[in-house]
Amino acid sequence: MNLTKIFSCLRGAKCALTRRVHVSLFGNVNTQVRCKNSEVKLGRPMAIETNRYRKLEEKIGLYGYSLLGVPIVTFALGTWQIKRWRWKLDLIEKLKQRTSAEPIDLPSDLNELKDKEYYRMKVKGKFLYEKEFLIGPRSLIINGEVVNEKDGGIFSRKTSSGYYVITPFKLEDRDLIIMVNRGWIPRCDHSIYKMGNKIIDPVEITGIIRITEKRPPFVLNNTPAKGVWHYRDLNAMAKIAEAEPVYIELLAEYNIPQGPIGGQTKVTLRNEHLSYIITWYSLSACTSYMWFRQFIQKLPLI
Repeated sequence: MNLTKIFSCLRGAKCALTRRVHVSLFGNVNTQVRCKNSEVKLGRPMAIETNRYRKLEEKIGLYGYSLLGVPIVTFALGTWQIKRWRWKLDLIEKLKQRTSAEPIDLPSDLNELKDKEYYRMKVKGKFLYEKEFLIGPRSLIINGEVVNEKDGGIFSRKTSSGYYVITPFKLEDRDLIIMVNRGWIPRCDHSIYKMGNKIIDPVEITGIIRITEKRPPFVLNNTPAKGVWHYRDLNAMAKIAEAEPVYIELLAEYNIPQGPIGGQTKVTLRNEHLSYIITWYSLSACTSYMWFRQFIQKLPLI
């Protein structure tokens, strides 16, 4: 027997011995041994994992995956409310800064007022009472807060519901007429208001700049021909009053006896987004736990 055959026999014996040792250690496992490259491939563990994933999918099913959307959606809503909360805080701070700033003068370019909402502006001139009109119904505002926000609806009959009195104001230093919200009057107090005191002489006033507004939901359209105004449409109002689409809300310090109640600018904003954040994230956590208990924790071990 030559040396080549001897070495071949020794290699065969070594491979057989390695296979016996592997079987004794790991049991009857489907293996493929290559002595030359020392490469071992295990087939059964991969099959176990594949079978486990298949059973997991069968256990959860379409119904389970549909329910998984509940914690996902509520988590997304909570995250969105965080953005809304930060936006509202920024808006409240901006509103506070503008309403407490020093009054500005009416700019020569009236288009600049579009970026000046809630700033205070001072003007001097004379009221034109013969062209004034009403906007409403509106709720009474005191110290920047609505007395009863539910009373300002179209069908409200409560005493805190009334109208805003809009009076054209002819400027003294410019050939210009603007509109001034002199304040709030009760719904049933028209006769007393018309007989009340009025400022006849030229006067310097300060008011909050407001821009036009879109028609709010569930609010009727304005009817300018009949003198019916439900919301602030500056362009349409300016045509009727023969004025520029410039509108300010008179401060409360200019109130006169038996006259409209000034200071009808709402400067306090509700910020309930923090409670919404807690609610949505709590729902997400609870539903996630319930889904885990129902579909994952009860999954049988393989």
